[in-house]
Amino acid sequence: MLSKKSQYAFKALAYLTEKYKQGPVLIAEISKKKKIPLKFLENILLELKKADILDSKKGKGGGYFLKMDPAKVKVATIVRLVNGPIAMLPCVSLYFYERCKNCDEKQCGLHDMMIEVRDASLAILENRTLSDLVH
Repeated sequence: MLSKKSQYAFKALAYLTEKYKQGPVLIAEISKKKKIPLKFLENILLELKKADILDSKKGKGGGYFLKMDPAKVKVATIVRLVNGPIAMLPCVSLYFYERCKNCDEKQCGLHDMMIEVRDASLAILENRTLSDLVH
């Protein structure tokens, strides 16, 4: 399930995608237009900036903007960055793998099923971009 933080991140990124190449957007504008609590949004945008998804400009005419073409930013990248693993179990995660306690992965039907779920989710999320959120 996507966390509230992830949902807010996608709302903000969709807004910044709509404003792509129009210059920096003030945090207050995003907060107001997308109904995201300002303090929460500040933390989300800072995290996205540290991950090189966003950049910012200070001073007059400043704000946040997408660092790269939104058609090149995969939704899966944002999910992993803000929400964590895409897989529903840690033993099937590609980037956040952890062995489950008291489980034999070779004989676990749930493990095998969750690999299929992960792969189906990835087939969608790896082929969708921020541009797809607004078009």
